[in-house]
Amino acid sequence: MKQEHVQSVSVTGGIITVSSTRTEKTDSSGKTIRTILAEAGIPVLHYAIIPDQIEAIRFELYQTLKTCNCIIINGGTGLTHDDCTIEAVTPLLEKKMDGFGELFRIKSYEEIGTSTMLSRAIAGTIRGSVIFCIPGSTAAVTLATRMLIVPEITHILTHASK
Repeated sequence: MKQEHVQSVSVTGGIITVSSTRTEKTDSSGKTIRTILAEAGIPVLHYAIIPDQIEAIRFELYQTLKTCNCIIINGGTGLTHDDCTIEAVTPLLEKKMDGFGELFRIKSYEEIGTSTMLSRAIAGTIRGSVIFCIPGSTAAVTLATRMLIVPEITHILTHASK
């Protein structure tokens, strides 16, 4: 990667867990994301657990955008009747990063095989911030955060904030 494409950007993390059953005590995926971001020196300024409801997801996303430029939404990305994270977030994205979902599925395939086709991981930008929507399993958030998000977040934000 050419250095002129990456500028010094202050990254601030936000974590939103979408679940009707998890609590702060049982949200191992949210804790995992927080740990990985902390290891990378990225402060987490916002954390919330919200139910699988489109309006709740959108409201929390806009609240998080007030203080964070790297927002990771985990959970609610599956195919069950109440999974609606993708439906809530996709219409709000100004620019989509199709490569994120593609890479996530490639890496997931290496770990879990063909069931990765059920993954609806997406990413994109809103007002110069980047939003990642990923499955809520601990393995999925570890893969996405450690292997894809952290290594590229400064590069992504350099472009998104122009």
